Amino acid sequence: MAAQPRRRDAAPSDASDGAPAHTSARPAPAAPARAAPVSHTVSDRVRLRRRRERGSHERSTIDAILDEALIAHLGIVDETGQPIVTPTLHARRGDVVYCHGSTASRTLRALASGGPVCLTVSLIDGLVLARSAMHHSANYRSAMLFGRATAVCEPAEKMAALEAIVEHIVPGRWRDVRAPTEKEMKATSVLAIPIDEASAKIRTGHPVDDEEDYSLGAWAGIIPLSTAAGAPEPDPRLRPGVPAPAYAGAYRRPGWGS
Repeated sequence: MAAQPRRRDAAPSDASDGAPAHTSARPAPAAPARAAPVSHTVSDRVRLRRRRERGSHERSTIDAILDEALIAHLGIVDETGQPIVTPTLHARRGDVVYCHGSTASRTLRALASGGPVCLTVSLIDGLVLARSAMHHSANYRSAMLFGRATAVCEPAEKMAALEAIVEHIVPGRWRDVRAPTEKEMKATSVLAIPIDEASAKIRTGHPVDDEEDYSLGAWAGIIPLSTAAGAPEPDPRLRPGVPAPAYAGAYRRPGWGS
């Protein structure tokens, strides 16, 4: 159900509740039902404390956000105590999120050794302009996972994970391109993060101002935001006569609607 109005709805509060900012011009999706079934652990780390009406532990909600987003952020604390957050491409397959990178990556090396990780994805659907400066906000969808990653070393699973990442980015692309060589596979780390501890937060709707501010003359409402795919631009060294595939000319993400 949609989020219930609150007296305080400031942008700083949204940023601090684990729900940073995707972009979308479609109508903002309704917030998840509170009584939705949960298929993973609701640990203390993902228990909803603030803005509970915006949160969900429902796997279908979490999966939809993971599947639409193109960029995930991996957060770790290295051996010196330095926090590091690294943007990365990802893909969800069943109950696992795959990430990949160079074997020289400090973040991936730390995670492959069993270090704890926090993975987040976020989509922004609009800017919420209120009558009060402190009640400005954003309509968003975000997911957060906690856990420990494991290195994917078995060759067939590793290849399948890389295929999943390519297909997450552009469905249908894997069959058209050269598969990774043995050398490329050795130079690439693939990590699997289980969806065991996870939560989602979603904000929808118009600004919620203090009652006395509704009579003010400042405009208030929503500026919808969207990500749109442009026309494909061919590589200057593209072999003559190779047309752009249909998936490039009509590119869409899950959740973009019709």
